[in-house]
Amino acid sequence: MSEIHIHKHEVKGKNLAVSILLNLVITIAQVVGGIISGSLSLISDALHNFSDVLSLVFSYVAHKLSRRKASIKNTFGFKRAELIAAFVNASTLVIVAFILIYGAVERFFNPHPIESDLVIWLALLGIIVNGLSVVFLRKDAEHNLNMKSAYFHLLTDMMASVAVLSGGLLMKFFGWFWVDGVMTIAIAIYLIFVGLKLLMESTKMLMLFTPDFIDIKDLVREVHKIPGVNKFHHIHVWHLNDEELHLEAHLDCSEDIRMSEFNNLLREIEQVLFHQFHINHINIQPEFKKDDSKDFIVQD
Repeated sequence: MSEIHIHKHEVKGKNLAVSILLNLVITIAQVVGGIISGSLSLISDALHNFSDVLSLVFSYVAHKLSRRKASIKNTFGFKRAELIAAFVNASTLVIVAFILIYGAVERFFNPHPIESDLVIWLALLGIIVNGLSVVFLRKDAEHNLNMKSAYFHLLTDMMASVAVLSGGLLMKFFGWFWVDGVMTIAIAIYLIFVGLKLLMESTKMLMLFTPDFIDIKDLVREVHKIPGVNKFHHIHVWHLNDEELHLEAHLDCSEDIRMSEFNNLLREIEQVLFHQFHINHINIQPEFKKDDSKDFIVQD
């Protein structure tokens, strides 16, 4: 196994911890306010916020686990814990969305007046709290799928609060109480859109799929340009986590070379794979006229 070390963005768990505390405060406030005002959109926003609290806690635990060192029993450590957290968080986004839609449809058939002033003030509080949390996690979300799932939970919370605020204003000045249900459905549809996208992304990584940005045939063509390479085959490419992209393959050499010469050839291959395909963990089995399948992809 060869590894090329690259500079990594340091994801800060303390940003998650602060976001957890902020969301816990807004969740409690919105539940109380939703019960008093009778607003379904406010209660739905609180339910979404509570799911965020659980998701953020899960993300925080996964983040801490992923930093543990490898051991004899856990040779990869817990690096994939964050992928599991991202998968669970994405799933909860979709589940919560369908719960909100069910509640909104039921409210359409059983409408009642809503205390709009309380809805407006609590929605403003939600925008401020979730907005701060989004700012805290924005940079980490660009480098880590687990943080990205937490970030989108918070971003959708902020957007939901904006929707609730708009609904509260329309209810206050025009008496359009049906807006509460409409806003709830709008929030839910966005949650489904974001959740399914994250769910697909995390599932592909957990299933060890080849990353979308890598074309195996193009990769083979580039490696075959290197002198000394006869056939690059039996290839697997997968994400261990967001930061580590692994490749294992067999290399049929064009000549019966010494190990020291193979080391030089291996270094050339590593540079091509790293600079052109961003693969930083490489494990290559050398061969010379070995009688085995020479297909690019081989069913083990």
